[in-house]
Amino acid sequence: MHIAVLMLVLMTVANPAWAEATKPIKLVVLGDSLSAGLGLPAQQAFPAKLQKALQAKGIEIDMTNAGVSGDTSSGGRDRLDWSVPDGTEGVIVELGANDALRGIDPDLTRAALTEIVQRLKARQIPVMLCGMLAPPNYGADYAARFNSIYPDLAKKFDVPLYPFFLDGVAADAKLNQADGIHPTAEGVDIIVGNIMPTVEAFLRNISEQRR
Repeated sequence: MHIAVLMLVLMTVANPAWAEATKPIKLVVLGDSLSAGLGLPAQQAFPAKLQKALQAKGIEIDMTNAGVSGDTSSGGRDRLDWSVPDGTEGVIVELGANDALRGIDPDLTRAALTEIVQRLKARQIPVMLCGMLAPPNYGADYAARFNSIYPDLAKKFDVPLYPFFLDGVAADAKLNQADGIHPTAEGVDIIVGNIMPTVEAFLRNISEQRR
């Protein structure tokens, strides 16, 4: 009897109360090669590793990796309807890295990301934004215009923001593949660890809205 009570206490501590939800939360990661997992086996990609880390905390997720290598924010917008099917309960938007690498006008990136958030909100699907930072080679003016997109949109639409998707990984040769851009499996682990609190808070809100 005492062992059963102890086990119950331990389970309660291990799993957040809101995670005792019933059916898994249907989550889509709408992104580019950073979430598609370019150069990695499918199980090493960000969405798969995030799902595994959440499951370890007792949070069940029905995860869809809607990452397309090479996609810009405009590309993500153009495929939004079929990438995010009906019944989706939350979308993590990880787009913009290719826009910055190609020096695309930040106004175009801002417009595309704005439309993505607006259209998902119109469908009553909660959104979480993953920020990106411009590389230094386009100069300070470009960086200022680009880097402000994500915090501006998060504030305007009142959506959660993880400020920089590659935080702790960017520019670290040991954590990136030979191209210096795409994280290794170890790099993905660091991204998942860093982003977890923001994702958990996002999922908690979704779970509470289910009630």
